[in-house]
Amino acid sequence: MKADSPRFQNLWELTVLTTLREAPMHPYEILRLLKERHKEEVLVLKRGSLYHAIERLLAAGHIEALDTRRQGHRPERTTYRLTEAGQRHLVDGLRRLVAVPRHEASEFMAAMSFLVHLGPRDALAGLDERGRQLETELALTDEQMAYALGVAGRVNLLEIEYQQAMRRAELAWIRGLAGDLRSGRLDWNLEALLALLREAHERRASLVEASR
Repeated sequence: MKADSPRFQNLWELTVLTTLREAPMHPYEILRLLKERHKEEVLVLKRGSLYHAIERLLAAGHIEALDTRRQGHRPERTTYRLTEAGQRHLVDGLRRLVAVPRHEASEFMAAMSFLVHLGPRDALAGLDERGRQLETELALTDEQMAYALGVAGRVNLLEIEYQQAMRRAELAWIRGLAGDLRSGRLDWNLEALLALLREAHERRASLVEASR
């Protein structure tokens, strides 16, 4: 994959391009279609984010305005369509998203990096609660998937299938970590660690002061 392959500034650009590849639409139609397809699992469905993406894609020549119409007393609505350049950008960018792994930080990853500040008992309680919630989400989504597969087909549900796989992997890891905390294989003394860190901070401050 070439290093200069196009990238999307955010997922809204990808969403607009893929939606307009189906047919020309105005922004309200795009939002309605995304809600019908339950894409809120992937996107935060905010009207402002959609319009900002449309403005960027227009400026880049990846989409173009087809016509502007008004129905009754409703505001004017502009219908957009995909350009040939936009289709190339879509396909090239999507290929890159599929092929090239990217480090995507999460709130949970950040929480794990600072877990020491909870102490083992609080950490275990939090992990157990997260595990229970993941189990509930997995069971509910599995039921929904079983129904949806007969209606939409697997290819239209791959993002949910991926999400379920990530949930199962996370749940397995959480259970293992919780087991280590219960058995004592993983343990720490928060107050002792904080005392060591404070001593190190004081030594650095003393060295800085002495060097002045």
